[in-house]
Amino acid sequence: MELNYAWHQGDTFDHLTTWIEEARRLGVGGAKLTICFIGNKCDLSDRRAVSYEEGEQFAKQNALLFIEASAKAAHNVNEAFTLTARAMCHKVEDAWVCLMRKFDP
Repeated sequence: MELNYAWHQGDTFDHLTTWIEEARRLGVGGAKLTICFIGNKCDLSDRRAVSYEEGEQFAKQNALLFIEASAKAAHNVNEAFTLTARAMCHKVEDAWVCLMRKFDP
Protein backbone atom coordinates (compact mmCIF):
# COMPACT_ATOMS: atom_id res chain seq x y z
CA MET A 1 0.00 0.00 0.00
CA GLU A 2 1.21 3.50 -0.71
CA LEU A 3 0.23 6.41 1.51
CA ASN A 4 0.89 9.90 0.18
CA TYR A 5 1.03 13.21 1.97
CA ALA A 6 1.60 16.60 0.41
CA TRP A 7 4.62 17.91 2.28
CA HIS A 8 3.84 21.47 1.35
CA GLN A 9 0.61 21.18 3.38
CA GLY A 10 1.26 20.36 7.01
CA ASP A 11 -2.38 19.52 7.67
CA THR A 12 -2.23 16.38 5.49
CA PHE A 13 0.46 15.10 7.86
CA ASP A 14 -1.88 15.52 10.86
CA HIS A 15 -4.27 12.72 9.85
CA LEU A 16 -1.72 10.07 8.92
CA THR A 17 -1.75 8.09 12.15
CA THR A 18 -5.50 7.55 11.83
CA TRP A 19 -5.18 6.52 8.18
CA ILE A 20 -2.42 4.02 9.00
CA GLU A 21 -4.40 2.50 11.85
CA GLU A 22 -7.44 2.15 9.57
CA ALA A 23 -5.38 0.58 6.78
CA ARG A 24 -3.85 -1.95 9.16
CA ARG A 25 -7.19 -2.73 10.73
CA LEU A 26 -9.02 -3.17 7.43
CA GLY A 27 -6.23 -4.29 5.11
CA VAL A 28 -5.07 -7.75 4.18
CA GLY A 29 -2.12 -8.62 6.39
CA GLY A 30 -3.14 -6.40 9.28
CA ALA A 31 -0.09 -5.16 11.16
CA LYS A 32 2.16 -6.83 8.57
CA LEU A 33 0.74 -4.68 5.78
CA THR A 34 3.50 -3.12 3.68
CA ILE A 35 3.04 0.64 3.57
CA CYS A 36 5.24 3.04 1.63
CA PHE A 37 4.96 6.54 3.05
CA ILE A 38 5.46 9.05 0.23
CA GLY A 39 6.14 12.73 0.70
CA ASN A 40 4.55 14.01 -2.50
CA LYS A 41 5.04 17.28 -4.38
CA CYS A 42 8.74 17.63 -3.64
CA ASP A 43 8.91 19.85 -6.71
CA LEU A 44 7.41 22.59 -4.47
CA SER A 45 10.54 22.86 -2.33
CA ASP A 46 10.04 26.56 -1.64
CA ARG A 47 6.70 25.76 0.05
CA ARG A 48 7.83 22.85 2.25
CA ALA A 49 5.85 22.55 5.51
CA VAL A 50 7.04 19.08 6.59
CA SER A 51 10.79 18.45 6.66
CA TYR A 52 12.42 15.33 5.25
CA GLU A 53 13.52 14.44 8.76
CA GLU A 54 9.95 14.72 10.10
CA GLY A 55 8.67 12.41 7.37
CA GLU A 56 11.51 9.96 7.87
CA GLN A 57 11.03 9.93 11.65
CA PHE A 58 7.27 9.39 11.30
CA ALA A 59 7.94 6.48 8.93
CA LYS A 60 10.38 4.88 11.37
CA GLN A 61 7.99 5.28 14.31
CA ASN A 62 5.23 3.59 12.34
CA ALA A 63 7.31 0.88 10.60
CA LEU A 64 6.76 2.38 7.14
CA LEU A 65 8.96 2.59 4.07
CA PHE A 66 9.77 6.20 3.20
CA ILE A 67 10.53 8.17 0.05
CA GLU A 68 9.87 11.67 -1.28
CA ALA A 69 8.54 12.05 -4.80
CA SER A 70 7.02 14.38 -7.36
CA ALA A 71 4.53 13.09 -9.90
CA LYS A 72 4.74 16.40 -11.76
CA ALA A 73 8.53 16.22 -12.10
CA ALA A 74 8.50 12.41 -12.46
CA HIS A 75 10.94 12.21 -9.53
CA ASN A 76 11.03 8.93 -7.54
CA VAL A 77 7.59 7.83 -8.78
CA ASN A 78 8.79 4.51 -10.20
CA GLU A 79 11.19 4.15 -7.28
CA ALA A 80 8.30 4.38 -4.80
CA PHE A 81 6.50 1.49 -6.50
CA THR A 82 9.73 -0.51 -6.78
CA LEU A 83 10.54 0.05 -3.10
CA THR A 84 7.08 -1.20 -2.11
CA ALA A 85 7.19 -4.21 -4.46
CA ARG A 86 10.64 -5.25 -3.22
CA ALA A 87 9.55 -5.08 0.41
CA MET A 88 6.49 -7.19 -0.39
CA CYS A 89 8.62 -9.74 -2.26
CA HIS A 90 10.98 -10.01 0.71
CA LYS A 91 8.04 -10.70 3.01
CA VAL A 92 6.77 -13.42 0.69
CA GLU A 93 10.26 -14.97 0.41
CA ASP A 94 10.67 -14.88 4.20
CA ALA A 95 7.30 -16.54 4.68
CA TRP A 96 8.18 -19.22 2.12
CA VAL A 97 11.48 -19.98 3.88
CA CYS A 98 9.68 -20.25 7.23
CA LEU A 99 7.06 -22.53 5.71
CA MET A 100 9.70 -24.76 4.09
CA ARG A 101 11.57 -25.07 7.41
CA LYS A 102 8.45 -26.45 9.04
CA PHE A 103 8.24 -29.26 6.48
CA ASP A 104 11.96 -29.93 6.05
CA PRO A 105 12.80 -33.28 7.72
